[in-house]
Amino acid sequence: MNSTLKYYEDNALAFIQNTLDKKMDIQYEYFLKDLRPKSHILDAGCGSGRDSLYFKKQGYTITAFDISKKMCDFASNLLDQEVLELSFESMDFKDRFDAIWASASLLHISKKNMPSVLQKLARAIKPEGLIYASFKAGEEEFIKEERHFNSYSKQSFSELIKTSPFTIKEVYLLEDTRPNKEGEFWLNTLLVLK
Repeated sequence: MNSTLKYYEDNALAFIQNTLDKKMDIQYEYFLKDLRPKSHILDAGCGSGRDSLYFKKQGYTITAFDISKKMCDFASNLLDQEVLELSFESMDFKDRFDAIWASASLLHISKKNMPSVLQKLARAIKPEGLIYASFKAGEEEFIKEERHFNSYSKQSFSELIKTSPFTIKEVYLLEDTRPNKEGEFWLNTLLVLK
């Protein structure tokens, strides 16, 4: 078990309590504005299921996965549906989803492995499908509280995407709204499959 997975297994309840009520209105608005009603969304690295629940209540079809069994169990109960226990590296979907939501989940993929994960996401999504992904803003790759993180600036993210099957639709920064996170920013990205 890698240290990031171990962290989420050992700290699932505290993590859920810290993030379940986080306001995501701006991110939801950017993501959903061009999606057709009843689109099929993959919540990739769904954590508590907070975002899946929001999308489900808006009438979208949801498939969700997380690497942590404890997160999957919580999200399954919250959503009243199965949540798959998968990693980004082991997922294997083909042309199935209209959109993919990866909120604060791809940031746990090493920069070295990110190109291959982007290829897997490209296979999972339908042509011209939309992906939302968020990362801590910066340039570092680091371990904090046993979790692996990678962060991107607008420029380094643009460089990453140049060699991927996606084009950038939008990139914007938002300050973290959680308590004790003042001054920390998130890079929010919207990608479209070429």
